[in-house]
Amino acid sequence: MSDLFDPTWRLAELDVAPFGEFAPPITDDAAKAAVWKAYHDGRPTRTPVLLATNNRVALLDRRIDSGLDFRQVFASPEAMLRSMLLWQYVCRMRYHCFCDWETALPDRWCVGLHFQNVFEAWFFGCPVDFHDDQVPDTTPILTDANKRSVFDVDIDRPFDRDPFRREAEFHETLVEFVRDKTFLDRPIDIQPPSCLGTDGPLTVAMNVRGPDILMDMVEDPAYADELFAFLTDAAIKRRRAFVERYQLTNPGFDLADDSIALISTAQYRQMLLPHHRRWYEAIGSQPGQRGIHLCGDASRHFRTIRDELGVTTFDTGFPIDFARIRRALGPAVQIQGGVEIGLLMGGSPQQVYDRSREILTSGVRDGGRFIFREANNLPPNVPWVNLAAMYRAAHDFGRFD
Repeated sequence: MSDLFDPTWRLAELDVAPFGEFAPPITDDAAKAAVWKAYHDGRPTRTPVLLATNNRVALLDRRIDSGLDFRQVFASPEAMLRSMLLWQYVCRMRYHCFCDWETALPDRWCVGLHFQNVFEAWFFGCPVDFHDDQVPDTTPILTDANKRSVFDVDIDRPFDRDPFRREAEFHETLVEFVRDKTFLDRPIDIQPPSCLGTDGPLTVAMNVRGPDILMDMVEDPAYADELFAFLTDAAIKRRRAFVERYQLTNPGFDLADDSIALISTAQYRQMLLPHHRRWYEAIGSQPGQRGIHLCGDASRHFRTIRDELGVTTFDTGFPIDFARIRRALGPAVQIQGGVEIGLLMGGSPQQVYDRSREILTSGVRDGGRFIFREANNLPPNVPWVNLAAMYRAAHDFGRFD
């Protein structure tokens, strides 16, 4: 057996002494698990805290010498594997010290594959752009002259095109590769590919068509509706193909569509809501069990989404008025959100603590259905002490009597 851990990656145990009053209040994984159990049992003892990260916090953080970049990770299955293992290691050694997830190393490493947020646009032919010190992006390809060319893509055969063809190849390669490999002396399991979700029809339309899709919604609504339907069909068929190929059980996945923050509720109701409804119905998600992720301030749509689609979990970005959305949605709806990533990146620990207190005491915790997190998706290089300040505030202001 050979071990894939690079000694240059090793992190010392976290020294919390420099954090002073913001030092993490607990480090015991059993206590963290108890917080989550109480929350899911409907008898919360404290508002739970999560931090959403991906392998960019390992690849782009100046404090981590990964020796990898996204060009390599997207091109090489071994580089992808190493990036995902390093990410999990960094999470347990650092990020999980500031939220209610485990810090102990696992008995086995369960590793998936991750092509960031470019996978849908990439599938439709958009070139993937790599930038130094940043995640990959794509460039829109549909102009007024060729905007119907997207309908030539065969959405019935997702594994015939990248990135899903590549993901399947990476998976097959890595399942064999790790048979005689360990990471920190622990075995490695490669999880089945799981590109089961979608960034949403309007957001993917923005990816492939650019902002002209917003003009299409006014000047050529028939085309816009046709494109939204096609993109939704593609997501549904891809999901079914992955579930069938890898025999996935309980493949629940919610919806995102950040770009609806750009349109009115009347436009949303008329042009996007029907496609969102079709997505939920196609994946077997029942009203009352549905969730949605929406960055930006799409909160003006929240009641419509709750009432028309039966969504009861809202994962938010910023800017968000937490008191207002709790009043609008009522105590039974789960809301996830928290300190804006710009403040986490550039603010002082005291500013982060004060903002956390403002959110936690706003009334958003009424009913006990609030999960505190960064808003939204933690970037690399956030000062550890700022994360500690956020976690400390959750202990100081997030308890239930």
